[in-house]
Amino acid sequence: MSEDPAPDHPLSILSLAETRRYLRRAHARMMVVFFALLYALGSMLLGGMLTLVRVRGGFTTEILWGNALGQGPWNYPGLLIVAPWGVVSLPFLATLSMILVSVGVGIGISVAILISVRLVRDRKRSASRPGAVGSVAGLTPAMIALVTLGACCSTTAAATAGVGLVAQASGSTLNNLLVNNWYLDVFQVGVVFVALIAQEMLLRVYGGLLGLEPSADAGGSVVTHPAPFGLRLLAGGALRTGLLLAGITWSLAMFAEWTTVSPFQASAALWFQWIFQHQLLAIVAILVALFPRAIADLVARPTPRGLGYGVRGGLLLAGISLALWVPPVVAQGGAGGFLNELFGVWGLPAAWGAVTPVFAPGVALYARWGLQYLLLGGFAIALALSPSRTMGPILATLGRTAVAPSGATSGAPVSARSVRVPPAHPTRGAIGESTAGVRGIRDP
Repeated sequence: MSEDPAPDHPLSILSLAETRRYLRRAHARMMVVFFALLYALGSMLLGGMLTLVRVRGGFTTEILWGNALGQGPWNYPGLLIVAPWGVVSLPFLATLSMILVSVGVGIGISVAILISVRLVRDRKRSASRPGAVGSVAGLTPAMIALVTLGACCSTTAAATAGVGLVAQASGSTLNNLLVNNWYLDVFQVGVVFVALIAQEMLLRVYGGLLGLEPSADAGGSVVTHPAPFGLRLLAGGALRTGLLLAGITWSLAMFAEWTTVSPFQASAALWFQWIFQHQLLAIVAILVALFPRAIADLVARPTPRGLGYGVRGGLLLAGISLALWVPPVVAQGGAGGFLNELFGVWGLPAAWGAVTPVFAPGVALYARWGLQYLLLGGFAIALALSPSRTMGPILATLGRTAVAPSGATSGAPVSARSVRVPPAHPTRGAIGESTAGVRGIRDP
């Protein structure tokens, strides 16, 4: 989950330019197509879009434009195919999401296989450790999609296991998601796309160590030396992983709430929860997990004092309200924090701000409190009060970067004399913190 030390354009990252270039050079297009079709077939079978059964009669097709009750508008227009060998039901949004998720799974598995084959061919390569990390990161989109296999295409309750997992991760109920199955499509597409971005960043940083040819650069290619293995690396990696998982699920949880509360009729307290508690904290967590160095540089960049204090004040307010407590008047409007739900479990009165949690006391509720309320809220509070110390453990997961001469190849070893290490000149920002270039942030 490391980032590109070079200042690449965001559109290049979002379009997975490095991943597509790697697959194109490896001539792996058919591999992507094969795994995408395999996943799509499995999703259709488990989700109920494809039913293999003997049907009497000929081959018929019908386009469905809606139903008499006006329910599930996201399913229309849909296509219904009846053949002697079975029935194919293709709702609009479910079909579109299945195609997108299948393509993501095909890309992730193909990259993982290509990296694994390269490692087997050259076990003595010094980049074996980042290569192993690359294999795992390449499999991440596939593993996320396989856990909820069939959920995006669930026209029935056939994918109950996957739907139940999505419901617990997003703070909803199984029956609610089966009725509002559009959320399952949004959930799977969102988490697979973020996993592909994480894979893209890994290829950009560790491409040279994995034996991949770097992109053309007049100034030479970027060489990354992995961070030394130790407790700091493990702690920072665990924190980045937790922030990424919590950020994705917490951001998508807002859309799960929209299945029961119309955003056009929501109270001001609910909009505060959705904007500040959900999206602000989730987006910050995802950006820190995927682009820690860029966020560290942004924090240290000189900014107008009012703007800096405003951003940190918003983070502090959102973090306190989620990890601690909101006043009773806000809680009665639908928002709540950790202590509000804890008071509700203890049976305390509403005058204390007690609210009833989504889940009954158990593993799902405790995981929600720990991974989303306390982790995201606590991290936001720490980041607002002391950005440098908060980013320290995360920056410990990044390796040292250097610029190799333009004539050097990615596969050949680069000597220390032929590498230009960027100078680390501390710069002081408006928030009173300092950064030391690519080596991380230091307190003054």
